[in-house]
Amino acid sequence: MASGSGSSKNDFRRKWDKEEYENLAQKRLAEERDRDRERRDGKTVPPVKRDLLRHRDYKVDLESKLGKTIVITKTTPQAEMGGYYCNVCDCVVKDSINFLDHINGKKHQRNLGMSMRVERSSLDQVKKRFEVNKKKLEEKQKEYDFEERMKELREEEEKAKAYKKEKQKERKRRAEGDVDFEEDDEMAAVMGFSGFGSSKKSH
Repeated sequence: MASGSGSSKNDFRRKWDKEEYENLAQKRLAEERDRDRERRDGKTVPPVKRDLLRHRDYKVDLESKLGKTIVITKTTPQAEMGGYYCNVCDCVVKDSINFLDHINGKKHQRNLGMSMRVERSSLDQVKKRFEVNKKKLEEKQKEYDFEERMKELREEEEKAKAYKKEKQKERKRRAEGDVDFEEDDEMAAVMGFSGFGSSKKSH
């Protein structure tokens, strides 16, 4: 390699601070030694206490970006890039199935401060839950009955109108056909033809 001031200016290689990385390595080794010493002495590091798994109290938005086009540049923030962004884990997932897998996964729940263990429900809690779900179903049934009935009535009215129109068209077609036959018979009589049927004479 050529020596001189010109060569240092044209050198675009990345430079690493060796002292800084040496210090980081020494620090990591010291932490590992301390941990090993604690294990040998019988002092175990207490495990992190995490909350039990809770159900989501919000709806996961999977459809707001469907069918939309986004222009992505170098300066576009990660949250606005194509795909589904998780602000808890600061990552982008490309499709909805993988996004659901991610938010239900261990890493995401851990970042939320929860373990994958579920609280054991008592009999009273199960009964209350059944009551709540029953009430919800009854309310939905009422709404469905009224709205669905109105919809069915509208559809029946439309079908009846369409049927009437079809019948009227059919009647018109038949009436036009009868008129045409009558005109043909009159024309045949004027021209001297007895009919357009067979040539056999009737005795």
